[in-house]
Parts: sequence; structure tokens; C-alpha cells
Amino acid sequence: MDDMKAERLLAELDRLRKDVPEDKSDIEWQTLYHVFCFVSYKMTDFRRYVEEQNAKGAFKDVEE
Repeated sequence: MDDMKAERLLAELDRLRKDVPEDKSDIEWQTLYHVFCFVSYKMTDFRRYVEEQNAKGAFKDVEE
């Protein structure tokens, strides 16, 4: 695979988040919601992290 993009990972996290029914008493919903919000707000840092992981080959097995 070509280099992974932070936006692709964030889109997948959003898809996972939307798969879980909104239930503010559910730790899974809370986790996905807050991690998505945090990563969205910190996209510059997340992009840097993904670039570093790309350099290490962390995503080489991901299918397109």
C-alpha cells in the first residue's frame, strides 16, 4: 500500500463510531466518541504520528 493518510484512519474511526448506537451510559460509545473528537482536534499531531508510522512500515499489510 502507498503511504497511509491520517484522514483515512480518521474516516475509519468515524465509521466505527457511527456503528455503535449512541448511548451515553455505554463506555464503548463514550470511548469512540471522545477519541474521535480528540484526534479531530489534534489533526496536525495525528498526521505527524501517521507519517512516522508510515516510515516504520506500520501500514504495509493494510489492503487497499
